[in-house]
Amino acid sequence: MHGLLRRLFAPRWQHPDPQVRRQALTRLDPTQPEQREALQTLAHDRDEDIRLAALLALDDVKALVEAYAEHREQETWFNAVCQRLSGTQGSTDLHQRQALVERLDEPRLLNAIALQGDNLDLRLAALARLSDEHDLMHQACHNGVAAVRHRAAERIDSEEHLKLLLKQARRDRQVTRIAREKLGRMRSDAEWLTQQQAQREQTLQQLEQHARAPWEPLYGGRFRHLEREWQHLSHPPSAEQEQRFHQAVLSCRKTLHDHETQEQARQQSLARREEAETTRNQLLEGLEETLDGLRHAGELTNQDIDSLRAQRQLLGQRWQALSDMHPPSEAARQRYTQAIAQYELCLEAWQRWQDISVVLEQALADHDHSAMTRLLKACAWPETLPPPALVQRAQATLATEASTAHDADSTSVSLATLEAELDSFEQLLERGAFKSASHLHQRLKPQIDALTTLQSKPLRARLKQLGARLAELRDWRGFVAGPKREQLCTSIEALAKDQHMAEAALDRHHRQLVKEWKSLGDAAANREQSARFRAASDQIHARLAPWRAQLGEERDANLQARVQLCEQLETLLAQPADDADPDVLREIRDKARHQWRHYSPVPREQSEAVGQRFGRIRHQLQALIDQRAEQIASQKQTMIEEVRALRGDEQQPLAARIAHTKQLQQRWRTLGRAPKGAEQALWKAFRRECDHLFAQRDAHKNEQAARQQQQLDALQTLIDEMDSWQPTTAADADTLDRFMAQIAKLEPLPRNRRSEGMQRRIEGIARARRERLSRLKIADTVQQWHRALPLINAHLAADQRCLAGEAVETVNIHEVIDTPLPAPFIEAHHARNRQRQSVSLPLTDNDQAALETSLSRLRVHLSLLTSGSVRQSDEPLRLAIQVERLNEGIRQEKSRSEEIIDVLAALLALGPLTAAQWEQEVKAFDNLLEDLANTTLD
Repeated sequence: MHGLLRRLFAPRWQHPDPQVRRQALTRLDPTQPEQREALQTLAHDRDEDIRLAALLALDDVKALVEAYAEHREQETWFNAVCQRLSGTQGSTDLHQRQALVERLDEPRLLNAIALQGDNLDLRLAALARLSDEHDLMHQACHNGVAAVRHRAAERIDSEEHLKLLLKQARRDRQVTRIAREKLGRMRSDAEWLTQQQAQREQTLQQLEQHARAPWEPLYGGRFRHLEREWQHLSHPPSAEQEQRFHQAVLSCRKTLHDHETQEQARQQSLARREEAETTRNQLLEGLEETLDGLRHAGELTNQDIDSLRAQRQLLGQRWQALSDMHPPSEAARQRYTQAIAQYELCLEAWQRWQDISVVLEQALADHDHSAMTRLLKACAWPETLPPPALVQRAQATLATEASTAHDADSTSVSLATLEAELDSFEQLLERGAFKSASHLHQRLKPQIDALTTLQSKPLRARLKQLGARLAELRDWRGFVAGPKREQLCTSIEALAKDQHMAEAALDRHHRQLVKEWKSLGDAAANREQSARFRAASDQIHARLAPWRAQLGEERDANLQARVQLCEQLETLLAQPADDADPDVLREIRDKARHQWRHYSPVPREQSEAVGQRFGRIRHQLQALIDQRAEQIASQKQTMIEEVRALRGDEQQPLAARIAHTKQLQQRWRTLGRAPKGAEQALWKAFRRECDHLFAQRDAHKNEQAARQQQQLDALQTLIDEMDSWQPTTAADADTLDRFMAQIAKLEPLPRNRRSEGMQRRIEGIARARRERLSRLKIADTVQQWHRALPLINAHLAADQRCLAGEAVETVNIHEVIDTPLPAPFIEAHHARNRQRQSVSLPLTDNDQAALETSLSRLRVHLSLLTSGSVRQSDEPLRLAIQVERLNEGIRQEKSRSEEIIDVLAALLALGPLTAAQWEQEVKAFDNLLEDLANTTLD
């Protein structure tokens, strides 16, 4: 019972039935506090429709938007939220609705608000929340507000949607222009990006190729040029390109560092070599001066010899140490050999003098002239050295006895010859030349034994003494040679039995053993050992026969290859190319030398002949290399002169001179190298001249950049002035023309993004100012029409009198108005007078209908130019006028103001009109002109 009473006496908005609650909700007034609380309670009802109706009754847009998140799929909720946020329903202020829109993230709702919003800022706020380009494209094509369309078009960035926008947005030229400009910028950016990437990849490939190339004089300059080109590219490289670039740079710098290190090492080596050569020369000069001083001294003393020995010891030590580090030159070696020979000659003479000095002094005391002569002859003092004092005394003593020696006959000459032969015999014994000494002994013994004179007695005694030495040498050779022969026999027999030794090693050991066997001669020779040695040697020869045959074939093949190499080189030298690269020729020379060494050994009989042939060819090839290098040096010197002439030629444009210089640089790289000493000097001179010319280019670029910067600054100032200026009358068109003329004087502009942006801004400002001037001109035209109303009324009055049958009048413009009118209005005034005079009265129905049609046509035409909309009954006229306008636009495009003047002039010239016809249309014309004036001045 309690529940029933509660239901009976409870408010209807709390009824359990949702339909009852919904009906009660419609009668609740949100302005009453109690009913508003009821609505707030119903805003949380379990029925979705009741909650929506309560929120709409409360006009609580914020709560409605918060609840909408749970009912996105329901159309009623969507429409309600869209209508409240768009402002078509409800009384929520714009600021609150705009704040709510700025927090929305539902694209469908945002699209609807952007299309239906009652305020531009609200639409733009909804548009700003849209991010999908499909939605932006829909807004750019179908939004009713131009500013929203333009803002949406500006936010579309993908090429696909821009192309679709260009096709679909035919109604708004501004949107089409934005899409076309963005596509153009995208294409230009894509072309620029492609060009930058292609340039970067090309530069990177050139740098990598340069990194793999060996060092040359242009290596460093080429590397710096490629590095500058890489740095001047605006588009950033990829990570892979950056890594490749750093790797190539490291390789190039390593090549340069290695070359610098090698060059420094070479310079240091040259410096050490020069220092060693200087030290050698100083030491040699010191020894040579000492020896020369000895030759010019009065006599030779022990002190002189001790000093000479000390100097020789120092020279030997220093010479050996320097030779271990740097071998001496051939000239220095020859000087050293000559100085040592002179030193040995001096020391040997001094040693011989020491040996005979005591005996010679005794002979002088005994006046033994024969002993003195023999001792002086044994001493054999050189004529180039000053003799010691004792020798000088002996020579003087013998000189006094020279007069007594006139009886010397041919026998003494023979004795002297035999004495010289015995000296040779003694020298051979000292060297151990047994065979030669034995032969000379056999020849001298009969001759000396045949002598019977007293003077031959010393010769026989000396021969006997030397013969004893020869016999001793023979016995010693036999004593040594016996065991040696047995050892050689054992060694060669073991070598013959060794089956594992390689043929080359076997042949080398066999030859060494045969050489040692032959060196023994006939010492301790016996048939048994000779037979053993010969048998083992023949066995080795038989074993080596196939190998030697193969070696002979290889030598023949090597000989043939060397002959073919010579023939190829001779063919090359017979017809050398005029532009042969000396570097290529040097490479051919080095490879030919390497191949020549590879084709070794060759048969001994032909080796000397083919070697001489190759030597002549190599000499001719080197001469050709030197000739081509000299020609290249001459060409490079000419190129240096050309660059120097270009640097001083002020008549040619700098760009042409730079292009010519770059061509010369490319040509320099294609040429080979000049001679080694001249290449570096030529390159330094050429690079110095090129650097001077490029410095002029850089200075010109800096000057040009400064001028362009000044030009852009001046243009920016002019743009700011133009942007701040607004035309107030139609006559201000001259001011706009002056602005455009000043801008034209600053053209052409540099091609960069700043100038492009400034150009677009100029176009936008000029377009806006021309539109403003056009509106001002239209407003001026409307004012002129109002000033011409007395003239129109005068023509209407004259038309009425003419149509009434009175006399035809000619309206005088000066009598009616005193203000000047445009030329089209004056021509229309005269045409109206002529029309009235030429019309045939009374007017027929067809004439009346034609006049009414013309008047309606002019009204429709003016309506199209004013608001763009006409009445439904005037659709045929609108279509006819549109076709006529299109045809006239093909022949000659007219501005809007010109069309309005033409329409008003045609209206003034139309007649004669009745008062009823004029009154029927004049109100519509006045409304259109008033709308036109208000629209143009907004």
